[in-house]
Amino acid sequence: MRSMKLVLASACVALAATAAVAQAPAPVRVRGTIDSVNGSTLNVTARDGTKVVVKLADNATVTGVAKASLSDVKQGGFVGITAMPQPDGTQKAVEIHIFPEAMRGTGEGHRPWDLMPNSTMTNATIDSEVAISDGQKLVLKYKDGEKTFIVPANVAVVTFVPATAAALTPGAKIFVVAGTKQADGTVLAPRINVGLNGITPPM
Repeated sequence: MRSMKLVLASACVALAATAAVAQAPAPVRVRGTIDSVNGSTLNVTARDGTKVVVKLADNATVTGVAKASLSDVKQGGFVGITAMPQPDGTQKAVEIHIFPEAMRGTGEGHRPWDLMPNSTMTNATIDSEVAISDGQKLVLKYKDGEKTFIVPANVAVVTFVPATAAALTPGAKIFVVAGTKQADGTVLAPRINVGLNGITPPM
């Protein structure tokens, strides 16, 4: 009887955990331009023209997005690539963001993305690179597999750099990757990316 009770208790805990995961709200992404700043509250015009109020969480992480070049994309580096799937199974890169070594492993893997319809995001290590006529071919490997990317010579390339809330000024372009919608309609952001020197976070 005791063992049966333990089994039932374990089952209840598992069901509760599953229900909690199922009810967890989907992360909210905000891409837009800061209109005004009031303390830790940002009034933002999103890329579709809607107005969004973003509230920075206590101790929110602010990361700068700075311009880089294709020559900075090197074998062994850990990068994220937004891409469009191609008929031959490769991915055509839309943008590349370079992670500093301290951020290696962030969001590793391949998944659908919402920059544009049908786009994907892959965060992985560059296993090999080959020059082609109009850019590069990169093979990225992550823990569950690998993807091959065709990278045009004019692809947008940026890198993540340290930043502070002082960079969150009117006119700056921001990207909230995983905000949480609050009851009052605002978006709580535990971390935020901000373009430096006029850069728009391309991811």
